Amino acid sequence: MNSNYKKIMSKRSEIMKKSVGIDYSVFEYGKISFDYEKMMKETGYTLKEMQAIQGEAGVGNTPLLELRNLTKLARKLAPSGKGARIFIKDEASNPSGSFKARRGVNAVYHAKKLGYKGVIAATSGNYGAAVASQAAMLGLKCIIVQECYDSKGRGQPEIVEKARKCEAYGAEVLQLTVGPELFYIFLKLLDETNYFNASLYTPFGIAGVETLGYELAMQFREKEGKDPDVVVCTNAGGGNLTGTARGLIKANATKTQIVGASVNLKGLHMASDTDFNKKSFTTGHTGFGIPFATWPDRSDVPRSAARPLRYMDRYVLVNQGEVFYMTEALAQIEGLERGPAGNTALAAAFSLAQEMSEDEAIVVQETEYTGAGKHIGAQLSFAIENGCKVFYGDPKDEVVGENIILPSHPSLIKTRDIDLNKLRKSYIKNCMEMNNIGEITKADIQFLIDDCRAGNDRILNILRELKIKII
Repeated sequence: MNSNYKKIMSKRSEIMKKSVGIDYSVFEYGKISFDYEKMMKETGYTLKEMQAIQGEAGVGNTPLLELRNLTKLARKLAPSGKGARIFIKDEASNPSGSFKARRGVNAVYHAKKLGYKGVIAATSGNYGAAVASQAAMLGLKCIIVQECYDSKGRGQPEIVEKARKCEAYGAEVLQLTVGPELFYIFLKLLDETNYFNASLYTPFGIAGVETLGYELAMQFREKEGKDPDVVVCTNAGGGNLTGTARGLIKANATKTQIVGASVNLKGLHMASDTDFNKKSFTTGHTGFGIPFATWPDRSDVPRSAARPLRYMDRYVLVNQGEVFYMTEALAQIEGLERGPAGNTALAAAFSLAQEMSEDEAIVVQETEYTGAGKHIGAQLSFAIENGCKVFYGDPKDEVVGENIILPSHPSLIKTRDIDLNKLRKSYIKNCMEMNNIGEITKADIQFLIDDCRAGNDRILNILRELKIKII
């Protein structure tokens, strides 16, 4: 096993190039830099062409709904004159039940075009179902690799549900325990099968989400005659926020504020066998959101196209109990039963709307399907079985891994801000450490300005703090 592991890992770059069809080395320059926009053009498709491809697969053109009852509730809790109108983009109406159908269709379409016989994706989330669905439509084989179980064989109900959905579309699902074997098995399968790497983090996957941002802007203008003031994106690996923001920019909605929202799981290590089942959310949480923001190239391709710091205006956290509460509120007040991922952004939007004026609008840019394993009952029952206490109270007192506090009143739902400058500093530090360097070029500084969405002075201050030499 050890010799096989070393052999496969030593071929990583070769396997990636063969399975994606992109030579990432042509984008590299300086000490740490690469040409991001040139890489994004590797899709070879215009926005209009992507929309046409998605339309043929029944993806996109999802409804934009106003949540009038939740808006009324937010206004009851807000100061006088506050309480923005809340809207939601209902991505659950896509074929596989989430916005990730937009990512999946582009990747699978391109694989078919290039002549690959099948596709492989490493994911425990909705993306697996999206890839499996699109592979079924286009007649390609599909393998999904999941981290599913701890060492005692306990699988989270949400992940098990997603495996069921993948299998329903005809995919072969490999369910693994938590640990480093995921990437090894993923590479090994790519090497053995010669299938296409339908990674979440290729330009194809991110460009697929651009249609969501563009569509959202156009629909909102048609309804309201203006652009939304704020768009809230559930943030995990960063592709959702990156693609949506790029789509909004292509629609020239440049004044719309982009807010990332994650569930606070601070202190739980996602690769830890003991911590894995202490969480009740498998995506949209800080276990992905923070590491991928501060080092996006930890993904399964050499350079990730998901780079949330490039586009994020604000990053906020909500707690598990708040998201469960909003999931139930959406069902019982608005008549929409949806899964937890999009409701992370909804919980944040409900709080943020109370800071905004009544004549402003905030849009939650996705919903996802719900199912037996995603349901509140299954998630909370699993938490209780794993020793987590569930009760009503103030969510600010929630201790991650020990309890889930459902708000005893909706006024207790409050976002908490993350300092983006701390994330920028961590990202730059990781750039140095991962590349094993202590100096950078002036061209690298411009790359950092773009990749961190920060001014020259701020970047120079961070470099001075980290004692990085400029050559």
